[in-house]
Amino acid sequence: MKYYIIAGEASGDLHGSNLMKALKQKDPNAEFRFWGGDLMEAQGGTLVKHYRDLAFMGFLEVVMNLRTILNNIAFCKEDIRKNRPDVLILVDYPGFNLRIARFAKELGIKVVYYISPQLWAWKEGRVETIKKYVDEMMVILPFEEDFYRKHGVHSHFVGHPLLDAISDLKEISTEQFKKENGLNDKEIIALLPGSRKQEVEKMLEIMLSVRPHFKNYQFVIAGAPSLPKEFYQKYVDDNVHFVSNRTYDVLRCSKAALVTSGTATLETALLNIPEVVCYRGSTISYAIAKGLVKNINYISLVNLIMDREVVKELIQNDLNTKNLVDELAKILEGEKREQVLKEYSLLREKLGGKGASDHAAEVILKV
Repeated sequence: MKYYIIAGEASGDLHGSNLMKALKQKDPNAEFRFWGGDLMEAQGGTLVKHYRDLAFMGFLEVVMNLRTILNNIAFCKEDIRKNRPDVLILVDYPGFNLRIARFAKELGIKVVYYISPQLWAWKEGRVETIKKYVDEMMVILPFEEDFYRKHGVHSHFVGHPLLDAISDLKEISTEQFKKENGLNDKEIIALLPGSRKQEVEKMLEIMLSVRPHFKNYQFVIAGAPSLPKEFYQKYVDDNVHFVSNRTYDVLRCSKAALVTSGTATLETALLNIPEVVCYRGSTISYAIAKGLVKNINYISLVNLIMDREVVKELIQNDLNTKNLVDELAKILEGEKREQVLKEYSLLREKLGGKGASDHAAEVILKV
């Protein structure tokens, strides 16, 4: 079969690549054409556009780049029309993907959505679009199945693909990792500032402001594959290091982490690393988002899945040096650290076992 996959972010690239791997096992003659990143490209097929050319963060940024976004949508439609895939697989990225879903459905192409948009948080009205234009919805969070059932949409809970990605990791030696990357003997505090340039610049400044309070630790920035090494050099010195494209390894060798809100918060938890979740957007973008989001008490996936505060979230004005220092100190040693690790164990149970990519591939082949 001919598969056309659209993933618009780093996390989508990871999940898309694992799905491609599972599809190839069940359909050895599979042909892939996709929007994604390096991980998907490694699975073979044709990379149409890299996600680094698609990622715009926040309402203001989307407005400022509207022409580029509309051009990308038009280009994508024409590419699908020319190549006529058997199935279109959409990975999250709803603003773009739901427009493409409608177009593909009108062409008579089967449409599968893998990793639901977070409609339970905002833009619930988009459920009607999914009803009309999506043949199969596959969800990765347990409560999403109930959400869709409430709206009369059939969905499959396939499990969370991060469990697949993490279970496949080979053991790592912290000592060897430090040696390979020119790190000293101090314990590591990992910094995950995001994957978009404007986001990283904003988050790293505040994250690094805690350094004078943790002189017995070294800080390691987990570099995003979408950004060049040179971009990070201004932040590096004797006790702040940079490691590119090895986020899981950085985390596994760390004592704790400061993490920008997003999929990385769940990855950090599943790797069993206590974390503080950080988020600060532009004032206007945050005000708009706050007005649109409803019935949601948390921003991190960890807390949303557990429906209680497992990890501390510092948002907007609460994200300051004093609060970061206080919360980071609590998870480096003591009772709070032990409590977080216990909660992580319950989180893994709630998400079920591995096999999400395999389950998703089975659903797609049935479609």
